Order: sequence, then C-alpha cells, then structure tokens
Amino acid sequence: MKVLLSGNEALARGAYEANVKVATAYPGTPSTEILETMVKYEEIKSQWAPNEKVALEVAIGASMAGVRALVAMKHVGLNVAADPWMTLSYTGVGGGLVLVSADDPGMHSSQNEQDNRYYAKMAKVPILEPSDSQEAKDFVGLALQISEEFETPVLLRTTTRISHSKSLVELKDRQWTPLKKYEKDIEKWVMIPAHGRLRHLVVEARQKDLSEWIWKSRINHWEIKDRSIGIITSGVSYQYVKEAFPEASILKLSIIYPLCEKQIRLFAGEVERLYVVEELDPFLEEQIRALGIEVTGKEIIPETGELSTEILRKAFSPKEESLFKNRPKPLAKRPPVLCAGCPHRASIYGLKRLGLKVTGDIGCYTLGALPPLSGMDSTVCMGASIGMAEGFTLGNEEYEGNTVAVIGDSTFLHTGIQGLLDAVYNNVNITVVILDNRTTAMTGHQEHPGTGKTLRGEKTKAVNLSRLVEALGVEKVTVVDPMDQEKFKKAVEDSLAYEGPAVVISRRPCILKVKKYSEPYQVDSTKCDGCHSCIQVGCPAISVTGCHVAINQTTCVGCGLCAQVCPQQAIKKVGETSA
Repeated sequence: MKVLLSGNEALARGAYEANVKVATAYPGTPSTEILETMVKYEEIKSQWAPNEKVALEVAIGASMAGVRALVAMKHVGLNVAADPWMTLSYTGVGGGLVLVSADDPGMHSSQNEQDNRYYAKMAKVPILEPSDSQEAKDFVGLALQISEEFETPVLLRTTTRISHSKSLVELKDRQWTPLKKYEKDIEKWVMIPAHGRLRHLVVEARQKDLSEWIWKSRINHWEIKDRSIGIITSGVSYQYVKEAFPEASILKLSIIYPLCEKQIRLFAGEVERLYVVEELDPFLEEQIRALGIEVTGKEIIPETGELSTEILRKAFSPKEESLFKNRPKPLAKRPPVLCAGCPHRASIYGLKRLGLKVTGDIGCYTLGALPPLSGMDSTVCMGASIGMAEGFTLGNEEYEGNTVAVIGDSTFLHTGIQGLLDAVYNNVNITVVILDNRTTAMTGHQEHPGTGKTLRGEKTKAVNLSRLVEALGVEKVTVVDPMDQEKFKKAVEDSLAYEGPAVVISRRPCILKVKKYSEPYQVDSTKCDGCHSCIQVGCPAISVTGCHVAINQTTCVGCGLCAQVCPQQAIKKVGETSA
C-alpha cells in the first residue's frame, strides 16, 4: 500500500517498520513531527526529553540494553547533545541507534543554518541523507542495519524541505529483530582514557570497513546520460539537479560520509567535467578535492540558504536570463508577530516600559525583539539569556539593577537551570523573568516537565517552578500575571532592588490553548486622540484608521492589554459604557 507522507511522518513509519523500541526527542522545527507521529505506534516507547543531551543519553541506554533506538532533534539540538554524541562513536552501540538531525537551510525557524554533516565527520560515524519521503522511511532501517553491523551510531540528516514535503511511500509490516542481550564489557562502555585509546583504533578501522561496504552495497547509484557534465549530489539537492538538468550524468550519494573513493574516481573518469551540488558548506566538495580530483562547486553554487531549480540553472548558465523574465512579483514581506492576546507581549512590553536591558532566549517571545515592541537586546541559543545577563552586569556595573534575563518555561527546563544555579553560586544581582505559558508553544504546543502531561497525553508530575528555583537557592521568587501590568511592574522593580538573584515567574497560559479571555475590545473614537500608545504593544488585532486606531473584533481575544496602556481610557470591552 502506498500513502502520501511527509519526510517526518515517513521517518516515524520507518522506525516502526524497523522495530525501533525506544524513541526520544526534544521538539524543534523542522524535526518535531517525527515524535508526534511516532507516538501513534504503541509498539514504540516514545517520549519527550527536557533537552537533546538527555534524549540522546536515554537512547544510548536503550541501545546498551540491546534494543533499537532513535533520537531526533533539529540541527542546533545536536550542539547540546554533542558531548555524549562524540563519545558514543567510541563506545559503539548494542542495539542499533540512529540520530536524526533535521537541518534548516534558509533558517526558516532557526538562529543559524549550520551544516551538521560535519558532526558525522568529526565523530567519524556514517551519515545517510534521504532525497524524498520513501528514502526517509527506508533509510531508518538501513541506518539501523549499518549501526548493528558496524557497531556504530548513524547520523540520518534531513533538511526542512525533506522534513515537510510530502511524497508517496510504500508501507511494509513491522519486522522482527532479535534482542541483543546485554553483557558487561567495561572496555566498550566505560570510556576512561585507557579504554578510549583502544576504542579509537576500532573507530579508525571501522572507517575503512564502511568505505568498502558502501562500494559493495551499491547504495549510491549512477545515472549516466550526457557525459559532458557529471554532477555529484545528495539529499534534496538531487531533486533540484534532476529537474534542472534531466540529461546530466549524476552520482547520487545516499551515504555522504565516509565517501567511497573508488566510486568517486570511477564516476569522475566517466564525465568530461565534474560538479558538486550541495546546500550550505562544501562538505562533499572539500573531500573530493582532497582526493586530487578536479571539481567545480562553490565557485558557482551559493554557500548560504536553500537551493532551487532556478538557482541551479542560473548558476550553471548565468546568461540564461529568459528563465527569470515575466515572473510574478513576490508577495510583500510579512514579519511574524506574537498572537493577539499572547501573554509574552504583556511581559516584554512591561519590561520595555521600565527601560531595562533584556537578554532574551529561544521561544515565541524572541519576536519581542522586533518592532514595535523592540523589547529585547540579545538572543543566542537555548538557555543563554541567564548567563548573558550575569556577564552583562559583571562586565559593566552600571547595568547592575537594570538588566533582566527573559526565558520561557520549556527553555528554562531545557538549559536555563544551570545558568540560574551559577548566578546563585556566585551571588550575582540578577533578575530572571520566567515566561511560564505552560507549553512549548513555538514548535506547536508540545508537553514538557512543567505541564503535567507526557508525549502520550498521560498525566504525570508537573515541575513546580517556584519550588525548583527556591531549591537552587533563590530566596526572592514572585509569581505574577503579566496581563496585570501594575502588579507585573511592581514585581520586577522589587526584584531588581533585591540584593542577590531574584526570579519573577510571569504566568499565564498560551492564548492558543485558552482561545479567548473575554469579550473583545473596541475603541471609543470620541476619546481616542491618535497617540498610538496601543500600537506600541504590537497586537495584530489593532490597526490604524486615519488618525485613530481600530480593533478587529474577530481577532481580538479580550486580553485587555491595550486598554491598560491607553492614556485616554478610550478602549473598552464591547458593551461596556465609557465613564
């Protein structure tokens, strides 16, 4: 039977068919739907982890116990999981283990577009790259087969287009694979230096064996047509090449590390001129050049952003302007905004009114850095806000007492706890505002340890953030509703005046879970003087009409933030009379 699946759905199906027993992840676009689909298969024990490092460590434990395991994350998540990942290459596996890294060329929802193929090369483990949903499904089983045959973890790299595009997939039944009984082996699993030195030799020998296996398996395939041009490519780039140059000779790499030198040399000898087409860094190109093979790559192919059929045609034939004439004008750019009624808007706006320096973090609230809120000074990575606020005040004493770190509840539990612990340990005067909206909103409302529910929707113990930060040593903890701007303002000011670390928990559920607060608001045009104070909160339900403002009552959810900031008291609930 064939069905239409996205790459992420296909990866989940592949895990099911390949008899994966344990699957873990931390949600992150473009990888999130893998586990959200996986949970539908009762045979797989699927769960969210607090962060990617923990997710990988759970998968390693499952592999050590002898079952097949899969762990999924977006590309920057592997930065968090890099510590166990690098050593896992040395220990090897018990049951097969595959790590899915969903890269994001073009940065559709990420702070960078790093190329995670280098994580395979650095760890010296094989990496597979599917070019459609069928391969995404099939490559999970292939990765697990390679993992067990060569006693190695395997990186399966997808990109946003593969993750979210849909294509036909042929389904199969779940296969049976034997449980690998655990036997104590400290030279394999205990990576003290003496054992690590021995395992490093195993890793190097494994590389040679893998290269030979790739040659014999024919998993990489040739398409010999016009021999005047030969293109080496992989992943979604293969689809662009096929569409742009249907008559070109192509070497499609399914396993992109380690490279099979024999295959590369033979293909290069079959064509007159050799090209490499790949997104982001010259990962393949550099390795092929190191073999002494002349190849053209990043001289003509962009090093940033996603590729496309048109980009390739223009790169290979820059004079072919006809391809780009008479195209429709692109739509006007529309920057993302916080939802109408989002509690993060109230928190960021409240901090902006106080004129504070705000170090931010990764979440919906990061949009608070954009106009008109413009209420955030930095965003680097998950959990960085607290340490950066600490360093900001240590670096310049004039910022002490007017610098705040902002971090979401899920992000705080991901990697924010250690930053706060450091501030307590070093007794730094720092105020942390935890934006507790009771979900992982940015990636689609996934559960986390603070929500009281698991990935399967089962009730579990919810972390009490107040007691958690108190346990870390924070003595000044305040819980406040950000929609009450005066109470929020006082809570932040009291925390800033406190000697030592302080935490404000700004708590209100995500509006997309609540749906609506009350009746919508409207503007009394006889009182509105056109000061546009309400526009500064950046609510998409508010617009300018002539000299005055108007509120779209269809999109207004009745949060009342605009009414609190209107100096003329011109904004009232529908049906409420003006004083």
